[in-house]
Amino acid sequence: MINVAVLGASGRMGTHVVNAVSAADDMTVVAALGPEDDVSKAAQARATVAVDFTVPSATEGNVHALIDAGISAVVGTSGWSQDALMRVEEHLRERPDLGVLIAPNFALGAVLAMRMSALAAKYFESVEIVELHHPDKVDAPSGTAIHTAAAIAAARAEAGIPASPDATEDFSNGARGADVSGVRVHSVRLRGLVAHEEILMGNPGEQFMIRTDSFDRVSFMPGVLLGIREVGNYSGLTLGLDKYMSL
Repeated sequence: MINVAVLGASGRMGTHVVNAVSAADDMTVVAALGPEDDVSKAAQARATVAVDFTVPSATEGNVHALIDAGISAVVGTSGWSQDALMRVEEHLRERPDLGVLIAPNFALGAVLAMRMSALAAKYFESVEIVELHHPDKVDAPSGTAIHTAAAIAAARAEAGIPASPDATEDFSNGARGADVSGVRVHSVRLRGLVAHEEILMGNPGEQFMIRTDSFDRVSFMPGVLLGIREVGNYSGLTLGLDKYMSL
C-alpha cells in the first residue's frame, strides 16, 4: 500500500483526490491536510507520497518541506516560475531517493493533446492557443497553456519554423492575447466551464484543431493516481505527466 498525504484536501481538487485515493486498492489516505495544518503532519502519518493541490503562494514551500521530510510529491498547483523549479531541482540533489512530479494537467486527454500539438506544430505555418476555465481560477494563462506553448515553440525552433505570421500593428488592451514563448495564448474565464483548451494550427486552405475538455474534476483523477504510483520510480524533478506515460 502507498501511504498518501493530500495537501489542500478540503479544496475542489483535494476533495476528489481524497475520494479517488480512498477508492483505490493499492493506496490509502493517511493524512488529509487543510490550509491550517502543518506539512509535518504528513511525515508524522508516515506518508511516502504527498499530493499538493493548494495555492501558488504555498506550493513551493510545501514541496521543500516534503523533500526535507523524505516524502515524494505529486503537484497539480500551477503558478510555478522557472526560478522556483530550479530551486526544487537543486534541493532534490540532496535527496536522490525522492521524486517530485509537477504537472500542469492530470487529464489524460489534455496530456495527449499537449504531446500531439508539439508533434504537429512544425507542419503548420500558424499556431495559437485558446484556454477556457472557470472564473475562480487565479492564474492566466493556465499552466496547461503555458506548457503547451513552450512545447510547441521548442518543436518549431528545432525544425527551423519561423514565428506565426501576424500583420497586426495595433492590439491595445491585449486583444491578441499573451505572448508565451512566441505563441499567442487567449484566456477565457466563464462560469460553467471547468478546464478546456484548443490548439489551433493553420496552413493556406487548411486548419487543424486539437481540443480537450474536462467537464468534471473527476477527469483528473486517473492521472493523479498514475502520478502517485509512478513518482517513486523517478528520482529528481519531472515536469509533465507525459514523462510517466508510454507515448
